[in-house]
Amino acid sequence: MKKTATAETTIGEIVAADYRAAEIFEKHGIDFCCGGKTPLAEACNNKGLKLEILMNELASLQAEPVDRGQNYSAWSLSFLADYIVNTHHEYLKENDDQIVAYTQKIASVHGARHPEVIKIAVIFEKIATDLVAHLKEEEEVCFPAIKRAEAASISGNQPDTKDRETIKNSLVRLHREHEEVGDAIHEIRGLANGFSLPDDVCNTFMLTYRKLNEFEEDLHKHVHLENNILFLKAATL
Repeated sequence: MKKTATAETTIGEIVAADYRAAEIFEKHGIDFCCGGKTPLAEACNNKGLKLEILMNELASLQAEPVDRGQNYSAWSLSFLADYIVNTHHEYLKENDDQIVAYTQKIASVHGARHPEVIKIAVIFEKIATDLVAHLKEEEEVCFPAIKRAEAASISGNQPDTKDRETIKNSLVRLHREHEEVGDAIHEIRGLANGFSLPDDVCNTFMLTYRKLNEFEEDLHKHVHLENNILFLKAATL
């Protein structure tokens, strides 16, 4: 951590300063991506946790320096945008259709005994469909405008008015869509009982839950990097 967190420091600020804090928040079930604007004290209160205990856990991170490979807040916006596309967007493009197919398969095979998987299949198909347009806007509209605005600022010029307006409008829409996909995957986790496996399921069922859990983990980091670092800094351009 660059500085000691206080009760009023937001979850997003803490993880932006040191991504290792994400593991602590994950352990306690605290949302650090879509819930990044929540102050630490409020997050503890919502989960029935003692603030002092969590602050001590976060303070222990200061014993070791942040790895340069995870110091995302120090990266340029252009580099961070490219990282998000090459890492998280590529993950979604490679896995979304496969996960849709898996969820639909276990719904058809196990739906009679486990009706929750039918709902999961419907919800995830909508997530995958919605993300196609979401990624397209980021890659073709928002991220290029952010890169141009950053380049202008670095050279000592005012970013183009059109780019500033594009960023402003895109951030409102993208933030809202992040909330929607975050709520949807949270609903899937609830239906799946935390992705715990029933006793009477096949290997495909087990693989599907593992892939859904992996999707959620990747989504948390993806949305954190955008909401709490990239978009936050882009808004100041």
